[in-house]
Amino acid sequence: MPRPISKDTRLCMSLAGRPGNFGTRFHNFLYEELGLDYIYKAFTTTNLGAAIGGVRALGIRGCAVSMPFKEACIEFLDELDPSAAVIGSVNTIVNTDGWLRAYNTDYIAVASLLRSHAVPPTSSFVLRGSGGMAKAVAFALRDAGFRDGVILARNQEKGEALARSCGLGWQGELGDLQPSLLVNVTPIGMAGGPEADDLAFPREVVAGAETVFDVVALPPETPLIRRARAEGKRVITGAEVIALQAAEQFALYTGVSPSDEQVRRAAEYASAP
Repeated sequence: MPRPISKDTRLCMSLAGRPGNFGTRFHNFLYEELGLDYIYKAFTTTNLGAAIGGVRALGIRGCAVSMPFKEACIEFLDELDPSAAVIGSVNTIVNTDGWLRAYNTDYIAVASLLRSHAVPPTSSFVLRGSGGMAKAVAFALRDAGFRDGVILARNQEKGEALARSCGLGWQGELGDLQPSLLVNVTPIGMAGGPEADDLAFPREVVAGAETVFDVVALPPETPLIRRARAEGKRVITGAEVIALQAAEQFALYTGVSPSDEQVRRAAEYASAP
């Protein structure tokens, strides 16, 4: 029997420039699994201030925020959790009686994955990218004690700014760097994109690394991750990031923490064709 929706059903949502299905499927799967009176829907907007005002005015419990709104939304919010304040980027808004508090569960998820995969903080690293997600990853690395790193970004202004904020170096090209940790935070390898079949780092650099971390979640096995697995490297995937950050959002919205098994099944369902 379908789960009933009533006047008391609580709404959670997402705002993205290009809405996807992962969050909608992930959250609604767990609402059904756990018998929670919630529903989740994805939206986009051309008026961000009005959209955030609607979250507040309509009592929408939670709102996930994706590009290009992660930084622009901050002026419309009431409070930043340290996970968002430390990097100036938001991916989660929780509405409590009209008070909008923002979090960055990407930062939380990346920090957790670095610990669970036991990546040594002494590792030298190159982080490719300089956008909102790159900020979350860079600050998670910094706060986990990683110091020997370089931001690799074609956009010099954004790349240098991110590097300065984290006490790292910046380069426009990889050059002869051979770090032990490679991190891709660009769309290279993303399904449906113009570089879907490309590697974010050269084969020989992957071969010389110890750990490869690709935040691209679709496909779950990007060309970079497949190459790293073939080389026997430790890998952290974007599929892990998106599932863990979504589980953190779910707990913030509902007050219920799903089990690891429930998160795994929700992520599999959300990622299915």
